[in-house]
Amino acid sequence: MTIDASADAPPRLQPRLTSLSHGGGCGCKIAPGVLADLLARFAPAQAFPGLMVGTETADDAAVYRLNDEQALIATTDFFMPIVDDPYDFGRIAATNALSDVYAMGGTPIMALAIVGMPINVLPREVIADILRGGQDVCAQAGIPVAGGHTIDSVEPIYGLAAMGLVHPDRVRRNADAREGDVLILSKPLGVGILSAALKKNQLDAAGYQAMIASTTRLNTPGPALAALPGVHALTDVTGFGLLGHALEMSRGAGLRARIDLAALPWLPGVREMAQAGMITGASGRNWASYGAAVALASGVDDVARALLTDPQTSGGLLVACDSATAPRVLDVLREQGFGQAAVVGRMMRGEPGVDVG
Repeated sequence: MTIDASADAPPRLQPRLTSLSHGGGCGCKIAPGVLADLLARFAPAQAFPGLMVGTETADDAAVYRLNDEQALIATTDFFMPIVDDPYDFGRIAATNALSDVYAMGGTPIMALAIVGMPINVLPREVIADILRGGQDVCAQAGIPVAGGHTIDSVEPIYGLAAMGLVHPDRVRRNADAREGDVLILSKPLGVGILSAALKKNQLDAAGYQAMIASTTRLNTPGPALAALPGVHALTDVTGFGLLGHALEMSRGAGLRARIDLAALPWLPGVREMAQAGMITGASGRNWASYGAAVALASGVDDVARALLTDPQTSGGLLVACDSATAPRVLDVLREQGFGQAAVVGRMMRGEPGVDVG
């Protein structure tokens, strides 16, 4: 709890943002198995000729062809606080929402704010800081927050409905990887581990800054990567963890993904924190949902499994490209500040699923 005081009102206790929600960041997502069951209960959608990407492959955003030169990308993403600083919460949520546009190969053009706040619990200054954080990220992306919708909510919720544009030929789905493609990850993993440590007051200042730096870095290389002919598929790694999003890529392509555990980049200290028990409940829910489709090598222990299923909030791009294009992909990522980008796996012939070794 912190103290909130003003000149015309007595001091009152202000709760930590993370104490007001049962989950935080992309760890709030409904478990993938539950989500799949819910979607399966719907009748197949009516066919729309202009709809290029819908719900068929659990992709990052919807895409609708406007004409021969333009397709509209539309997405929405929102969640409860992953941090206690309101400005940082707003920045993280906005960065995460815009990531879906970049992951389709597009460029954002506009956003609408999605806001649910416990008005009688949080001071207006705190809520304003959340909105300011989101607006500053959108300004960094070169787009306006052109409107939105607000409700009085029991838990604090913030995010964006984001729209972008892409040439129809440069739409990069998560389902179009090809046999032999290498997998490249742009950001280090471990956001969920750090957020769990933060909630338990076990995260130091350096760890917090590393988490903020990662979660507020816009995935701006998306359009440049989509322009490379050898890049076949793109997605961003968020609430279902690396394994979950690699599995979506595998199932969409009808191929098997192999992840090289030793090649994965990590945020500082996350492996030690995971060994100390700083693991989110979402990690276990993720494994329960899709673990049957994952083959772990004998040396992959429970801690490594928790890291692989760790929910990433505003995570990196997972790129499937041919081996000849991989050096250029790494160059594009590193030129735009993604210094830990690395080749982490490969797509192979086989039953859809993920091997980890």
